[in-house]
Amino acid sequence: MSILIAILGLAFLVLIHEAGHFFTARAVGMRPRRFYVGFPPAIAKTTRNGIEYGIGSIPLGGYVKIPGMHRPAPSDLDTYFGPALFHDTSLVGPVERIKRLVAAGDFEAARIELPRLQQAVEEADLPPSAARAAARGLDELADAVGADAYWRQRTWKRVSVIAAGPLTNLVFAVLLLAIVYMIGIPYDASRRVDTVSPSSPAASAGLRPGDVIVAVDHAPTMTFKQVSKAIKSSDGARVVVSVIRRGQYLDLPPRKTVKQDGFYIYGFRPSGLRYKSYGPLSAFRLASDDTWNVSKGIGGSLGRIVGGSGRKDVSSPVGIVDQSSQAVKTDYRDYLQILAVISLSLALLNLLPLLPLDGGHIAFSLFEGIRGRAVGRAVYERVSAIGIAVVLLLFFVGLSNDIGRLGGG
Repeated sequence: MSILIAILGLAFLVLIHEAGHFFTARAVGMRPRRFYVGFPPAIAKTTRNGIEYGIGSIPLGGYVKIPGMHRPAPSDLDTYFGPALFHDTSLVGPVERIKRLVAAGDFEAARIELPRLQQAVEEADLPPSAARAAARGLDELADAVGADAYWRQRTWKRVSVIAAGPLTNLVFAVLLLAIVYMIGIPYDASRRVDTVSPSSPAASAGLRPGDVIVAVDHAPTMTFKQVSKAIKSSDGARVVVSVIRRGQYLDLPPRKTVKQDGFYIYGFRPSGLRYKSYGPLSAFRLASDDTWNVSKGIGGSLGRIVGGSGRKDVSSPVGIVDQSSQAVKTDYRDYLQILAVISLSLALLNLLPLLPLDGGHIAFSLFEGIRGRAVGRAVYERVSAIGIAVVLLLFFVGLSNDIGRLGGG
């Protein structure tokens, strides 16, 4: 159940990210064509006011289709209508007329010409695969030359629509942390262990409920705050935790601490926790401070990754779900805090200036605004190939880290 909750939480973060794009696009006059809960193909769908709403068969996150993301090019018609032209040469004339108009930049004339091409496609004798490709081409061209096409909008509208996704995740992170502060956060506890998180360094070392932690790295700890400070300052190194168990003094085997929510932890929950609640204004102020501090930490981690020293900081969805599920088992406040950090991480990762991430689209929109002309699809695809390679590299590095950590490596 805890793993399911963790997966649903991650999917929800992706869903609200896409919802940010969707509602902002509608607000600035770009009518999205689709909004799905989950990813297509659809299990169920309906169309209202020209927008297709559906439930996707891949139950992770959401999907929004914004019309005309790229400036159309003559090569687009070759891609979509090539199979149809091979089977029916009567389409050559209509396709070539639109290719010339697109090449000349006369997109209004191309839009007017599209119904003739559509009629020619409907009358052509085409096999199913070529007919599907041509139908998709007609839809894509109609979106690309339409007045509400993304690439034709003013720069501020395009930046607003793309930035809305990460900003939604950012606002949600602050809101979630503020809720935790209003519910109450622990401010004091005893040194006695209440619960031990599964698969944690504490569990691996053999820490048990009822143990009293009396030293960390052989430095005496008289209060829980001293225990917490010693573990947080370990910087991921091996620590030796000493406990009193049934009247006997024990040094547990050394174990490396792990990073969670920007701090190093050992993986246990103390007994005798006392909580302090905050009013809305104080809660939002503290949540904003936390968001800023965590953002700086994430930024530092990204810098270390570029420099080659931060490989171990990278995590994949496998590790994210694992950490979230462990927090679900421990305390719902911990889970909400981790969910907030994940939301913030999604926001910052998406703002990296790499296509196909949102930051890449924002960078291209600003560049095109300065240039005064949209960049063609071919350029987007070449730059996207680099971005996809970087994202895949980060994914496999994170997956390698998670497999090693879950396997005890």
